[in-house]
Amino acid sequence: MKATSISADRLFEEHREALRWEWVAGHAHPERRFDEAALRDAQSAADLVGYLNYIHPYRVQIVGRREVAYLSQASGDVLDRRIARIVTLEPPVIIVADDQPAPDRLVAMCDRAEIPLFTTAESAGHVIDLVRAYLAHVCANRTTRHGVFMDILGLGVLLTGESGLGKSELGLELISRGHGLVADDAVDFFRIAQTAIEGRCPELLMNLLEVRGIGLLDIKAIFGETAVRRKMRLKLIVHLVRKETMERDFERLPYEPLYEDVLGMPVRKVVIAVDAGRNLAVLVEAAVRNTILQLRGIDTYREFVERHQRAIEQGLNDAN
Repeated sequence: MKATSISADRLFEEHREALRWEWVAGHAHPERRFDEAALRDAQSAADLVGYLNYIHPYRVQIVGRREVAYLSQASGDVLDRRIARIVTLEPPVIIVADDQPAPDRLVAMCDRAEIPLFTTAESAGHVIDLVRAYLAHVCANRTTRHGVFMDILGLGVLLTGESGLGKSELGLELISRGHGLVADDAVDFFRIAQTAIEGRCPELLMNLLEVRGIGLLDIKAIFGETAVRRKMRLKLIVHLVRKETMERDFERLPYEPLYEDVLGMPVRKVVIAVDAGRNLAVLVEAAVRNTILQLRGIDTYREFVERHQRAIEQGLNDAN
């Protein structure tokens, strides 16, 4: 989604109920948008919203109890200079929180400069948390991937592979074993942090799983609330391939873990061959359990290599 789609009006409407705020000034420019360069250069949502200061331009300025006191304690030309400096920061929105009255001169300045000014009784910290989470989601790099995204043993797992290999049937089997569905066929992924990718289901496909020969299944209606998830962090990709592809393109025991780049972040990947008689659900669960061990610092393959090396060294010592 393009940065220019984030406007003051959209921010206000999407948080009207949660923050119960009022739009008290700057009505003439409801489409005022976040600076595109600031959105592009921001390292995180924390760069886009924070308490009032005169250092960071182009971000949502939060005016809480202390900031109102700072402005109210000044008078005359000093107050005018303090408020005028806010204009030079070019904030997309100013929010007065902590149930504080907006200073009259701040309201007048926002009307003149066409800067939207919101007021809310909610605490400044709560406002910052909500707005940061919202901006992290809206501004995140995103992509849509084909596959079945699931919660397996608490891990976000994406099942991929060419069409016809039975990804959805495998997903159904895993759901019947107590795991949860996030999305089938198309999954929206968002880079919400430096080391975190979140997967969600497009609204159109919510709770639905397509199985060949049966059609669309409403997983929530069939299996209940616990069978679906709203979102998960992507931790593992399980790629299904045909047996001949496995033998031709992949090592039986890869020495180094496999990774796949998703939105510029490496994600662990395992490859499983689809063949008659193989219980894919059990294999996927085993792959997930092994990944959990690896995330805890336990690498079975490396331990085997070290054990093998010690056996060789012991054999050499015995020979001598």
